Amino acid sequence: VQLQASGGGLVQVGDSLRLSCAAPGFTFSRYVTGWFRQAPGKEREFVAAIARRGGNSWYEGSAKGRFTISRDNAKNSVYLQMNSLKPEDTAVYYCAAGAGVIISTLRRASAYDYWGQGTQVTVSS
Repeated sequence: VQLQASGGGLVQVGDSLRLSCAAPGFTFSRYVTGWFRQAPGKEREFVAAIARRGGNSWYEGSAKGRFTISRDNAKNSVYLQMNSLKPEDTAVYYCAAGAGVIISTLRRASAYDYWGQGTQVTVSS
């Protein structure tokens, strides 16, 4: 199964971007979905995750209040709305889906089964 991430780009400080992740033919509602990012020379880090039916969401510290994760199971899609972007948000962003993800593991990349190819976000100052 290949998740398809899109929506990245080059923006200015303070701008917004909306990332999308689609999974055609995938029973999306069975999976916790999340977004991770990886900057050059750094490890992949957790950004946000959302519960199977969208009732709960979790965020990495710097994403709280600026980023919003959402999902549309009817469209087999998950989104990441990013506002007030900063240069330190520059990274490749990956969407992920995991069948066995629970609250204690949702911040771990190893907990997710399927990954998108990544979409580059560059925030210029």
